[in-house]
Amino acid sequence: MLALIAHYGVLLVFLNVLVTQLGAPVPAVPTLVVAGSWAAVGGPWVLAGTMAVVVAGCLLGDSAWYAAGRRYGAGVMRLLCRVSLSPDSCVQRSELRFQRWRGQVLLVAKFVPGLSTVGSSLVGAMGLRWPLFVLFDGLGSLLWAALWTGSGYAFAAQVDKLLSAVASAGTLAIQLLLVLLALYVLARWWQRHRLLRTLRMARITVEELHRAMAAERAPVVVDVRPQASRQLDTRVVPGALLVDAQGIDRTVHDIPFDRELVLYCNCPNEVSAARVAKILMAQGYRRVRPLLGGLEAWDAAGYGVDHLPTAGDSGDSPAAGATLA
Repeated sequence: MLALIAHYGVLLVFLNVLVTQLGAPVPAVPTLVVAGSWAAVGGPWVLAGTMAVVVAGCLLGDSAWYAAGRRYGAGVMRLLCRVSLSPDSCVQRSELRFQRWRGQVLLVAKFVPGLSTVGSSLVGAMGLRWPLFVLFDGLGSLLWAALWTGSGYAFAAQVDKLLSAVASAGTLAIQLLLVLLALYVLARWWQRHRLLRTLRMARITVEELHRAMAAERAPVVVDVRPQASRQLDTRVVPGALLVDAQGIDRTVHDIPFDRELVLYCNCPNEVSAARVAKILMAQGYRRVRPLLGGLEAWDAAGYGVDHLPTAGDSGDSPAAGATLA
């Protein structure tokens, strides 16, 4: 790798960082560390130039996701959620971080696995202004570049020894790295499999829910998406009760235990809805089911949705005042 960087210079570093930020499963940190070690030969100015190239690659790749988030909003978030190794929580956790930190989440996004690409799309979809995006993303990229290239610069001698040892090991080292990568993917898959098995329960279809809502004693429909998710996607099932999954017990305490509850989210495998259903069942509710396919399936079936007001609108949410008659 040191020879490649010495031959192709910062172009290799730029391309590696760019494709990584665009979402390719190609690690960039080893390249940054080696680039920092290579820069130690040329001095501080070479290190500064290398860091500038890293920041440029980050900004270019992140800007593409930011633009996609601005244009396509929640659709991009659902796409990222489906292709992620942890699709059940990647977007939800990003939304919660955005609620807490807003655009400042970009300062730490590069240091949190899975947050970098999702974070850029999220702040775009949430309407963060372009100048603020460039400021926060640029500073976050600079911190990330400084950490890893600076580490390579400071420990250049140790990096050279490590690279020599890897080169001496030949194909054995490459095979070991591939085995470790395969074990990592397998562990994440097994973690996901265990989660889905734990949350396995009967679902209600959108057709069944539509018929039940026309009955005299209709089920209570509950939207368990985080607030930031509702800001991204303002659609709601008509009459749905909007709740915070963290305070679900306080929200439903007036609902009788024999009342049927239908929970929906907009995440793969209805994981959020199933998690909340488990909590409610532990509290004594027995007629609790997640909506199969969630909000997307309901809308696709053509049953109609209400829309929550955006930040610039006035008035109350059409679902916020849902009654429990």
